[in-house]
Amino acid sequence: MTASLTSGGLPVGEEKTRRVREMFDTIAPRYQMVNRLMTLGLDARWRRRTVRSLGLPASSTVLDVATGTGDLAAEARRQGHCVVGVDLSIGMLAADRDKPAAAQCDAAALPLSDRAVDGVLCGYALRNFTDLRACLAEMARVLRPGGRVALLEVSEPPGGLTRMGFEIWFNRVVPLIGGTISDRDAYQYLPKSVAYLPGTDELRAMLRDVGFSGVNRQLLSGGLSQLVTATRKGAPS
Repeated sequence: MTASLTSGGLPVGEEKTRRVREMFDTIAPRYQMVNRLMTLGLDARWRRRTVRSLGLPASSTVLDVATGTGDLAAEARRQGHCVVGVDLSIGMLAADRDKPAAAQCDAAALPLSDRAVDGVLCGYALRNFTDLRACLAEMARVLRPGGRVALLEVSEPPGGLTRMGFEIWFNRVVPLIGGTISDRDAYQYLPKSVAYLPGTDELRAMLRDVGFSGVNRQLLSGGLSQLVTATRKGAPS
């Protein structure tokens, strides 16, 4: 083990940032295709629900953190919002066919002023952030008081046959699909990266510590994904 690896062999610190950027640059061209296959199309339903969970009126300004190839941002635009996307990977931004307003940056240093947006979205990226707490603090900083955040992330079903099926699919079938269509190393990393995710109580505590209240967690499709929402503390501006 080196100083840049966890005991489980996963990268940390600057090494993690570098590897994550390179991985997403590599898989960007077929990222959307693999997503559809690995979720059996359910990801579109989850993204619609994530945007709706913001509870914002049409024409609100929404930031999509780790926007990737723009699926979540596109859904937010369909629901009538003005969307700006940011992502660590320039390759992912280049693969977004809609080419919306977007910037390449680390989520721990967002290029927006304080209280600049009404809502923040983030889809399937929490485990890829090098410093999750710093990224959540940045989301809080750029949100106006009373603004909303919605975090869509992988989860594990609580038990039974659903959990067994999920483990087989996520840990064995998904790496096979991703390795065949895109990049083998990247999709072998995907199941392992779940180890970066904090537990529910820890994530709630992080969100509260950086300025959020009303933290809520919902399991989607029996626990195949999770949706965490919260409100920026303070009186609405």
